[in-house]
Amino acid sequence: MGPSALILLIIVGIAFACGGILISKAIAKTSKNINKGEPYECGIPTTGTSWIQFNVGYYLFALIFLVFDVELVFMYPWAVVVKKIGMTGLIEIIIFMFILFMGLLYAWKKGALKWL
Repeated sequence: MGPSALILLIIVGIAFACGGILISKAIAKTSKNINKGEPYECGIPTTGTSWIQFNVGYYLFALIFLVFDVELVFMYPWAVVVKKIGMTGLIEIIIFMFILFMGLLYAWKKGALKWL
């Protein structure tokens, strides 16, 4: 399993991606309906321009959610091997949680968690 396996894997991956798109284009019906270009707003016809400015608080809230969502990605593998890694792993996860908690306190202090 040398470089040839990696090259084969890349080619197969590209073939799967392109093949799925080509099959979808060949099978799916296409429509020239003008409403397909409209942004979806819960079935209500749009009024005015769709390019409006959103409050940055929504983006901050989403980023904070992603930070704590990624935290869980690291917590599950740690929980699986916690008995094997012992005290070192416990200290590392406590430091990790402390850093995240400090980030939460910072976001709370700056008002990023207030829903507008």
